[in-house]
Amino acid sequence: MIDMTALSLSDIRNIYCVGRNYRLHATELGNEVPTSPMIFTKPTHAAIGMDVGKLGIPASEGSVHYEAELVFAIGRTYESGIACDELIGAFTVGIDLTLRDVQDVIKAKGHPWLAAKGFRNSAVLGRWLPFPGENGMEAHDFGLTMNGAEAQRGNVKDMVFGLQRIVDFVGTRYGLGAGDLIYTGTPAGVGSLSDGDSLDVWWNGESLGRSTVETY
Repeated sequence: MIDMTALSLSDIRNIYCVGRNYRLHATELGNEVPTSPMIFTKPTHAAIGMDVGKLGIPASEGSVHYEAELVFAIGRTYESGIACDELIGAFTVGIDLTLRDVQDVIKAKGHPWLAAKGFRNSAVLGRWLPFPGENGMEAHDFGLTMNGAEAQRGNVKDMVFGLQRIVDFVGTRYGLGAGDLIYTGTPAGVGSLSDGDSLDVWWNGESLGRSTVETY
């Protein structure tokens, strides 16, 4: 196992994201569950750590939705046949922010998702933890608490496509190397953010980062 827990924002190379990877989330948005991993990307400039305390989001682009997700940091170059336990060096809980009104428009037009998913501060990251292996991930839940109340809870076991399938899919088609991140999808319970909302991402009951929403 390769330790990537000291990964900084400047070390991030590519940010891959898996869409509709939890059945209940796909259902709540009226989307079909994909038959193979649905991958989109975010620019590295979208990444922000929750340690900064404030999370700036746009106030003029319509509804901004939170999507808490397990995020995995790749610790070495992908090779065919490599196990995800050898490839992944760290994990955290992050938030994939989405301009939902913008996304609805571009989806209807068949346009790429970049405008809705790739804006600055849209790839939120908690504190990195050592990767305990795929089996170790199944032992505990992750989630998001908003304004003191649980907003989302999930478990890697509930993913449509598991970690090994995801890294093989991305690694074979696009490549994976040290410093790449994979956001693996969100469980049900997504919703909109407002100025002043307090966010806390957690794993196994332990907070991995807190931020307060600040609109601009």
